[in-house]
Amino acid sequence: MPSPRRNTEGRPLGPCAPSSSGSPAHGGGGRFEFQSLLNSRAPGADPTCARLRASESPVHRRGSFPVAGAGPSQALPSPLPEEDRMDLNPSFLGIALRSLLAIDLWLSKKLGVCAGESSSWGSVRPLMKLLEISGHGIPWLLGTLYCLSRSDSWAGREVLMNLLFALLLDLLLVALIKGLVRRRRPAHNQMDMFFTLSVDKYSFPSGHATRAALVLRFILNHLVLAIPLRVLVVLWAFILGLSRVMLGRHNVTDVAFGFFLGYMQYSIVDYCWLSPHNAPILFVLWNQQ
Repeated sequence: MPSPRRNTEGRPLGPCAPSSSGSPAHGGGGRFEFQSLLNSRAPGADPTCARLRASESPVHRRGSFPVAGAGPSQALPSPLPEEDRMDLNPSFLGIALRSLLAIDLWLSKKLGVCAGESSSWGSVRPLMKLLEISGHGIPWLLGTLYCLSRSDSWAGREVLMNLLFALLLDLLLVALIKGLVRRRRPAHNQMDMFFTLSVDKYSFPSGHATRAALVLRFILNHLVLAIPLRVLVVLWAFILGLSRVMLGRHNVTDVAFGFFLGYMQYSIVDYCWLSPHNAPILFVLWNQQ
């Protein structure tokens, strides 16, 4: 019967003693780790001894990763919350949108030359506010209702009825989009606007720009005007949209989307054109009044 293995001091090696084949001098740290793992999984092995062998490994002594059952100082750090993590690989669309937003804010601030009396063009601010009133929805609604009540021809009533429908559609769509987007007005804006509602504290889109584009297409398609008057109407719509940025009421993208929305609104009105043939009740009720 072979004699039990003994160490240098003459004592027999126990189950916890490392073999010479797994020592760092003969097999390196990796072989020692592998031998300790095999011993810990062997039947009847002591898990405490396995942990001791693992703690004596050169890898563990260097502190590369924590040992099971170690103190709190050696534990892995808790992961950061989702909102505190840095997005190291943002999408191309996200980068493009952030860049567009930064350019929009910078350009809007540069063009806001009439945002206050102390601005570079502060002396022009009263004129811009007068132009602001010319594109407000309330004067357009009241003026359309007055002309509709004074009109005595079916053709005039038809055009004015559809203009009233277009203005109401514009107010509804702009209020709906502003309530959904909820984009705040520029920081340099002064809330001294003419007749504001609760939804008017939001900026996107510009209601003046949508109304300017809508009325522009409506007038050019349904009113017979001389060429100089047509040019004046186009200039009015363009300067009205520009004045929204100069007064600090809106950002550039608010006005640009407002022009696009107003252009599309006229297409809707033209498609749903009200006439005595498809909406006779409206015209009969108006004639009775």
